[in-house]
Amino acid sequence: MFTTHELRTKRGVLQYRRESLTGIRCRISPVRIKRRIDALPISSSTRENCPFCPGAVDTVTPTFEDGSRLRCGESVTFPNLYPFARHHVVTVITPDHAVDRFDRRCLADAISGTAEALARSSGYASINWNYLPSAGASIVHPHLQGIVDPEPTYLADLYISAGRRYLADHGRLYWDDLVEHERCSERLLFEDEIFWSASPVPLGEREVRGILPVSTLAELEPYVELLVDGLLRVLDFYRNLGTHAFNVSIFFDASDTTGRGHRAFCSVIARLNPNCLSMCDSAFMERLHLEPVILTLPEDLGALFREQG
Repeated sequence: MFTTHELRTKRGVLQYRRESLTGIRCRISPVRIKRRIDALPISSSTRENCPFCPGAVDTVTPTFEDGSRLRCGESVTFPNLYPFARHHVVTVITPDHAVDRFDRRCLADAISGTAEALARSSGYASINWNYLPSAGASIVHPHLQGIVDPEPTYLADLYISAGRRYLADHGRLYWDDLVEHERCSERLLFEDEIFWSASPVPLGEREVRGILPVSTLAELEPYVELLVDGLLRVLDFYRNLGTHAFNVSIFFDASDTTGRGHRAFCSVIARLNPNCLSMCDSAFMERLHLEPVILTLPEDLGALFREQG
């Protein structure tokens, strides 16, 4: 499923990893964690002038063409004022501006509301979450973003296209083979109907992936609560490691493509906590070479998870 080339230096081990399906590559350099560039998070903002807080969300946010906003539980979904996709929505998860730990019902409602809004459009959908400014959130108040385009994003296209080829070549799903392989590895975290493990070739620090038993957005609803339960376990794990900021993306195939080689999957990565120096964990390797440098070995991440019970 992946290959590893290991280089031993005077300061420690450096690994070059490559995912066989997509060709995605990363470098893992555990010695770099000794730099200790992360710190406790600083306060990011106040409620003042927040457009997503109660009162403001119903007056300053955009509406859909019929003048409405979509409500699911306490969540509110509306078009993105500054879209970068053909269909781009924002979902405010909770009325609370600052959240210590996310409520299961609130997050499930927010994902369901986002999915309902995206289902109005055809194409390749994803549900995404930047939490805190150091993870790319321009507004601190917790919110999701959903996008749909006629073509998949670059990463989604890699997996969807390669998954189709794998199915044609082998007569079975890559994702089923991957689960069987990872189930016996040190990277396994937990599983129910959704399989969660540390990604062997991470796209970001402490990447965890949840593989769903469905392909498209239309099939998601029966698994929303299971997805949220798993996601909250991962976020609690991050919090216990001192990580407060993170990114989440859930990637879907286009509608009417069930059985054509893809499995929807959820990717979660840890980010540096907000800090007074604007310290960033994305530099030239990540942004220009598209080959991330990772600090934590995925196998060590699995061990850390099991240690915490």
